Amino acid sequence: MANIKDVAERAGVSVATVSRVLNGNSPVAETRERVLAAVRELGYRPNNVARALRTARTGALGLIISDLTNPFFTELADAVEDEARSLGYSLVIGNAGERPEQQDDYIRTLLDRRIDGLLVSSAGTGSAMIGEVVDSGTPLVLLDRVVPGIDAPCVRADGLAALTDLAAHLAALGRRRPAIIVAPAGTPTGDERLDQFRTALAAHGIALPDERVGATPDLQHTGGRRVMSGFLDLPEPPDAVLATDNLMALGAMDELRARGLRVPDDVALVVYDDVPWFTHTDPPLTAIAQPTRELGRAAVHTLLERIEGRHPESVLLPAHLVPRRSCGEPAAATAPYAAPHRAGPRPTGQQT
Repeated sequence: MANIKDVAERAGVSVATVSRVLNGNSPVAETRERVLAAVRELGYRPNNVARALRTARTGALGLIISDLTNPFFTELADAVEDEARSLGYSLVIGNAGERPEQQDDYIRTLLDRRIDGLLVSSAGTGSAMIGEVVDSGTPLVLLDRVVPGIDAPCVRADGLAALTDLAAHLAALGRRRPAIIVAPAGTPTGDERLDQFRTALAAHGIALPDERVGATPDLQHTGGRRVMSGFLDLPEPPDAVLATDNLMALGAMDELRARGLRVPDDVALVVYDDVPWFTHTDPPLTAIAQPTRELGRAAVHTLLERIEGRHPESVLLPAHLVPRRSCGEPAAATAPYAAPHRAGPRPTGQQT
């Protein structure tokens, strides 16, 4: 098993420098990255008990995930855990289940355990306890979802380019009556995706009227099915639907099948968030893929900067369109699942 001297030799620095980096006191960013790279390569695990006695740190990070039953968040949590563990930190995970009160219970528990820092992918629009985290001085980074009024960096994906590409894609395929299934009005992520999609469609002379905007509070299969049912009951139903969550998309698909309608012959279907089994549906689903693992890694590094007393900017990474066949694309357009990367450089920070 590697020890601190092995890390120092691999990084070309002194043992004292390695110790300073692991305690959050790296003198130079380049030195810090070299030491952390050696830690990962050698699989070095610092003695967190001794480190806590010296620095009042526990070597533990907290992660609150809005809904672990959602494949996107499951993958995101796995990416955070991988990166935290590679850097010598343990991770304690709480599942909010999209319920703010459950989220608050987990936040209290994690703060009581004296975690070094907290990552939060918030349920809904947040809760009072998130503000208390900031007031307590515990380093906080938001993940995937912005929380209004909270002064903390947020690591998330930007769907603007992907939604712009989707609008052009639908226009080229002759889809002129799009609809969208979104989170409830007032949620920053849902409002942003709706505004971006509506603007992108307008550039092609395509309207997105309010009757073709369906909001569901539960972000689940049942909500997606209910909204799709309402769309299909319109005097002029949509010829394309974007579901801004993968579980809602599955519900929408079930409603179409229950009515004897086919994708894409009767209605095109696009999913925001790509998961492996979308290549195996009939037809394979066109999707907007988020850089899930890169988001998880960037979140850990941003939180560690906060723990070390720095003030990192928010991180914004681009999502991208993955055309398959659920919009009526030719068979040659089918793309494989965009498998998330498990290694690579830290993404560049960008202020949101």
